[in-house]
Order: sequence, then structure tokens, then C-alpha cells
Amino acid sequence: MKRNYHTLDNLGKVNERKLAEFLVRNGQQLLPMVELVTEARMAIDDLVDAVGRATIEAVLEMSAAEVAGPPQQGRKRDGEIVRHGKQSGSVQLKERKLRVRKPRLRRKGGGAHAEVKVPAYEAMQDGRETGPRMLEILLDGVSTRRYQRVIPQMAETVGVSKSSVSRVAVEASEAELERLLSRRFEDVDLLIIYIDGMHFGEQCVIGAVGVDEQGRKHVLGIREGATENAEAAKDLLADLVARGVSAERRRLFVIDGSKALRTAINAVFGGQALVQRCRQHKLRNVVERLPRDQQGQAKSLLRAAWRLDAKTGMAKLEKLAQWLEREHPDAAASLREGMEECFTINRLDVPPSLHRCLASTNLIESPHSGVRQRTRRVCRWRDKPMAKRWAAAAFLATEKNFRRIMGYQELWALKAILDAKTDKVVDRREKVA
Repeated sequence: MKRNYHTLDNLGKVNERKLAEFLVRNGQQLLPMVELVTEARMAIDDLVDAVGRATIEAVLEMSAAEVAGPPQQGRKRDGEIVRHGKQSGSVQLKERKLRVRKPRLRRKGGGAHAEVKVPAYEAMQDGRETGPRMLEILLDGVSTRRYQRVIPQMAETVGVSKSSVSRVAVEASEAELERLLSRRFEDVDLLIIYIDGMHFGEQCVIGAVGVDEQGRKHVLGIREGATENAEAAKDLLADLVARGVSAERRRLFVIDGSKALRTAINAVFGGQALVQRCRQHKLRNVVERLPRDQQGQAKSLLRAAWRLDAKTGMAKLEKLAQWLEREHPDAAASLREGMEECFTINRLDVPPSLHRCLASTNLIESPHSGVRQRTRRVCRWRDKPMAKRWAAAAFLATEKNFRRIMGYQELWALKAILDAKTDKVVDRREKVA
């Protein structure tokens, strides 16, 4: 006879209410637990643990009954598959495994392949959600040594040792790295790309974050290597092109003062690529080469010059450099180096509402802060692959909290400017051809 069972899917609260209503209608067996809770002799957590284990074992029993029928003690069972007692086993939960007693089924006649699987038990062995959940807990700042102490404490839990957590975390972080590096961008019109590097112990990883025409941020990719390494940066950008970031589309790159990054951008996107140097990096580089009593004035002059149009602002900073080189030649040289690229957004006549986001690498340094927060518990970075895996997982976790950039309402103006520049480059190429 076919039995009808009440099941749950991923519909959340609705199905939780349905289950609660079902248990109320058919819950005579829960009355002893109600009395225990009412008399404060059983904690709520203990009740949940007990009911959870009992429910899982009941599901396993019902699944076995569908295959071999209900248990009939003292009577021989007709059919090819018969019950063969019970045995210990474990099922996968999100953060751990849970020990249970499961029915055992066998085929009549025995033999090497006599054992029959219980369908529900096999389904509960699927641990695809366990790895991501463990990795999420580790990225929230829990070390592998303390993992067992912070997960929900259900009796008879297994599989939460430091080594098993590390092994599962490696597998989950490798999956996150693969997910990041397999993203495609043919359908995303990226107007801005920010590139910067961050350190994991002695390892360094370069990351790229893009902004589309709606102001939404996207983690584009990562590559092991320092920003001073032109080959690593070139590999990162070439990989982006291979995944759909068109090299023909004119866009704005925002970088720190790294010459290697500029070289890589030229190599992959051409010498006509638009680059905005981070003004915060420039400010620090100049000011740290000056005496303390002159730093405040230098900051004010730099910030004032960056508010002017490109030609006037550069003229003002050149006069400042001439004044500085008498006593502080290093500061003057730092000010002149890459000065023109500090005025790229001024020269393009980008709306002032976008300057705060486009004039510095803060937009990518903020995700870097989130990555550092999520990896702060890692005590030893063994090698570059480990740093790359953790960086990918932490970047993707941080991406969930991304907001649109400040001034995104005016990005249409930047898009129009970039489109006009692209048209000019295409026309120039056609004339040369």
C-alpha cells in the first residue's frame, strides 16, 4: 500500500508553519516532552536535539519500509530484500555530521553484493553544503582549533576535528576560486576597473574590481604576485580579456603609483588606455618626504590643485615642485612623477560627483579590508595557492555586501565620455588602415 508522507523543501517559513501544524495535529508522542519543558527539566536546545535525531531516524525507518516493508519480528519476510537489524551510521548536517542508528537491508541469499542501500540514508550523505558552510564559519573569524566549540552542540556529533575542518575548507575554497575565475563578462559593460594588491604574510595577490554602467561593483579576478610584478599584472588583465572584458572598449583604470601596473595596462589594452592615479597614494608619497612643519601646507596645495582644470592644476603643482626641489628634491621628484595621470578625470571633464570614487583606489581597498577581516585568524600562509584560495573566498563573501558607488546616478556622463573616446580611436585606426 502506498503511503503519503509530509515533506519539506526550500520554501522556508511557510513549510515550517505547515510542519508545526502537522505536529500539533499528530503530536500525542510529543506530550512527554511538553511536560519536561514545562517543568524546566529539559532545555530547549536538548529538546531540539532529541526531536531532530528522532526525526532523522524515523525518516530512515520509513525509507527502509518502502524498500523492504515494515519490520515483522518473528516472521519471515516475503520478497527479495529483507531487514538485517540496525547499525551505526552518520548523516551530513550543514556544519557537521550526526551519528544515527540506521536500518540495515540485505538481499536474500547473501553474497558480496547483498547489502542494499536505504535511499534516504544515501541522500543524507550528500555533503555539498557542508564545505561552503564550514568555509563561511571560518571566514567569520573562527579558527579551525575553535570550530568544534562554536558549532551548535548536538550530542554524538562527529567530523569536526581540526584536520577534517581544514580539509573541507580547502575543498570549499578551491571551489570558490574556480567560481571566481570562471566568471564571464560579455554581458557586463564595465566602465571602471580598479587594480590593487594585498599581502597575506609573505604572499601577495593582485585583485581587480570593476564597476558597470549602473554603478554595481564586480570582483573580476585575482592573480598571485605583487603589483610591482608587470608579468603577474599582465596575466591578470589578459585573463579578464579572455573572459569577456573587451580590449576594444575604452574604460578608466584606477591604480596606485605602480609602474608595473601601467606597463601591463598598456600591453593588454593599448597605450590609449585611460589611467587615473590614486591621489591618496600620491599625497602620502609627497608628504612623507617633507618635514612635519611643511606637510599641512603641502596637503592643502595638492588638494586645491586637484580641484582645478587639468592645465591650470598641473601648472600650480609644477610651481610647487620648483619651490620644493631647492631643499627637498625627493619630494619634488615624487610630485612630478605621474602628475599628468592624477588629472585624468579633470581632463575628461568627469562630473565632480564622481571624483571621490574615481580619484583614489579606496573602492578596492575597502573590499581588501573585508578580506583582511575574514582571513585574520590564519596564522601561517604556507604558499601562493593557499593565499589565492582564501583571497577568492573572502572576496566573494565581501562582494555580498557591495553597494553601488557614490554618484552612480552620473555614470551615464562617464559612459558618454568613454564612448566618444572609443569612437575617436576606431576612426583613427580606420584612417591608418
